Parts: sequence; C-alpha cells; structure tokens
Amino acid sequence: MPASRSAVPVFSRAQARRIALAAQGFSRARPDDAPTPGPRLLASTLQRMAALQIDSVNVFARSHYLPLFSRLGAYDADRLDRMLMDPRSAYTEYRAHEAAFIPRRDWGLFAFRMRAMRAKYGPGTDGFVDHHAAIVQWVRGELASRGPLRPAEFDHELRRVPRGPWWDWDAVKNSLEHLWLFGEVAIAGRRGFERVYALAEQVIDDDDRVEVPRADAIRELVRRAARAYGVATASDLADYWRIRDRAAVLAAVADLVDAGELEPVHVAGWERAGGPLPAWRHRDAVLPRRIDAATILTPFDPVVWFRDRAARLFDFDYRIEIYTPAAQRRFGYYSLPVLIDDDLVGRVDLKADRGRSTLLVQSAWWERPAAGAPHPRDAVERIGAALRDAARWQGLESVSVGRWGDAADEVAGALGAVRHERATGR
Repeated sequence: MPASRSAVPVFSRAQARRIALAAQGFSRARPDDAPTPGPRLLASTLQRMAALQIDSVNVFARSHYLPLFSRLGAYDADRLDRMLMDPRSAYTEYRAHEAAFIPRRDWGLFAFRMRAMRAKYGPGTDGFVDHHAAIVQWVRGELASRGPLRPAEFDHELRRVPRGPWWDWDAVKNSLEHLWLFGEVAIAGRRGFERVYALAEQVIDDDDRVEVPRADAIRELVRRAARAYGVATASDLADYWRIRDRAAVLAAVADLVDAGELEPVHVAGWERAGGPLPAWRHRDAVLPRRIDAATILTPFDPVVWFRDRAARLFDFDYRIEIYTPAAQRRFGYYSLPVLIDDDLVGRVDLKADRGRSTLLVQSAWWERPAAGAPHPRDAVERIGAALRDAARWQGLESVSVGRWGDAADEVAGALGAVRHERATGR
C-alpha cells in the first residue's frame, strides 16, 4: 500500500503506471481461446477511453483500429466500422481531443468549443468564412435540401476555384469543415473512409443538441478524463480534451474533490520546482498487483498521446516522425510503442505489404527500462508473439524484419523471420 505524507497518499511511479494502464483496460485478461470480441465489449472499451482519435495515416492499420486491438486482441474491424460509421450509428465525430469518434449523445458537451471555434474562425474574423460567404451559404442550402452528402457529391462551379493555403482543400470541403467546427454540421457516418456531412439537426437528436453550460461541460469532461487516466495531473486532465483554460480545469478538479470523486495524491518522481506535482486519483481507479500485457500501441492511444505524461509515467520521449525527413529520422516513419506488462520496452516501425501479404518490421528498438528495472527476460519472445498476432489480425501471412535498430536482430531471431534492407524513400 502507498505510504502517507501529510495525509496525501504517495504512489511509486510503477504503481501509477499500473493504475493508469488498468484504467485504460489493460488489466483485462485476454485468453487465447476467447471468442472474437462482440459489440458489447467493443462498446465498453470505447466508453472506457471516452474518445477514439482518428488519423488518416494507413501504413500498417488506421490509427483508430489499433487501441481496441491493443486492449482486446484480434477483433473484427468491419464490426467496429459498422458501430462507428453506419448512418444509424450511435457515434459521430468532433474535435474532442483532436478529431475523434464520440457518442452522438455527447454533442452538447462540446458546445462551448463550437462557440469558441465560431468566435475564432467564423463571421467577422476576416477569415475563410468571410471571404467565401456565398459558398458557405450554398453548402448549407445543399445539405438542407438534399440531406447528408459526401464532398464528392457536391456539384457547383464554385467548387473549382483555385486552391489556397487551407490544407489544400477546395472551397466546398473547407466550408464543410468550418461548419463542422462551429457545430452547424455533423458527421453522419463514412463511406469507405470518406466523411458524410449533414446539418447537425439531421444527425443529432434534439435533446442531445442542447448546449451544456461551459463550466458544467468542462467538469464532466475532466471527470471522464480522470476516470480514463486513473491517476493524473491537471495538465493530463486538460490535454485529454485539449482544454486550454487551466483555471476552469482546476475549478472542475476542486469540485470533483469536494464531491469525493477525486482524491489528491503524490507520485514519486512527479515534481515541479523541487516539490511534488499535484495529482489526483479517481475514486474508481484500482491498483492491480500486476499488468500482464504484450502489445503494440498507436501514437494516438491515450496511454501515450500526451508527451509530458508518457515521459512522467514511462521515461518515454515520443514524437512520431512522419513529417521528419527520412535521413533525420531516429526510429522510423511511424514507430509504434511496444507495451510489455506495465512498461514501454521498445518501438517498432510497421508497414503492411499487402501485395506480398507480409508485415514489414522496418525497424525495432529497445527503450531503457523505466526506473532502471530490467525488462522481462522473455520480452523479445513476447514482442515476437505480439507481432505475429498483429500480422494475423491484418490478414498477413508472414513477417519480415529489417536491419535498422538495436532490437532488430533479436526480434528477427524470436520470429524466425526473413530479413529485408532498410527502405530509403520513406
């Protein structure tokens, strides 16, 4: 049990890692003979994370598929697609952390953000909406008269105006994205991976569009972040939803402490200006005796998506390198953290070569053990097993390991894998 200092519980960093990983669902056993996870288990896992971040990079698998694989093992991604992207889905998308799948019933929780987006980018700001007012109005009218539409289904001469600096999207797509940020438009599913846009009232029930007052919304979001993280600092709680108003976050924390939902704690090594960094534990958080996990994570998993927290918990300095020139990359184009038990033990840069039905491990690296403790002796064998599982989940028949990285030879040996040379173009 944690020691006490001035009546505030003190946890070791290893204990904090176990609390955090249990809160994210990594303490659940995954027996080899378990059936494929069904809709109820997928939904409960999504609820535990509270938001599922979306990213378009599709080198190994799209990012939003990976958090459920990390927690549940192989599952039917088509089933998840139906849950999240069907027109009758209970989910939609909004800028929750970044772009993320959220329950449609949570739409009103983000009304304060929609107002802020409108104030920053809407009419009267001398931005896109002012300079393209006619197109924006036309887009609204098309959705009102025709219902949900993909961007490709718009047909208008103004769609062919010269492209500018707005993510190099055309004016119609830009209008849709701005109206989505403002909450006037909602995502009514996807076809393939292309968004379907609709007026919010065509997608979100009237009761769910009721605006939650800003302070109440931030309190509820902080509560959910605290439950999802288990133990967290104010910066952690703010980043879960990218809330920039620190005073509002601290006010929410104070309310939740008064209500008995959060407990102030200290974590050894979490310090600021020579003193303990304030942190809080959610009342539902558990401290398991151990975490038995062996899997890969996406860069957009809540376990690692906030760099400061990943450094505090795991001594893990994480930055994806997809925008770094190839010659300057340290670990690879899209390296994925490797979780063994309660530690991030390494990184692997994966690519699915579907033409050859092969999982390419482009690089493999060891991390120094957290807090100086040695990695498990069987770590490399468990990494090999996790990579085999990942390949099977993606329908790939074989694994090939490159020669880049200080763990590459060991991983190749554990897999009995063929080798390939380092790619130079990516």
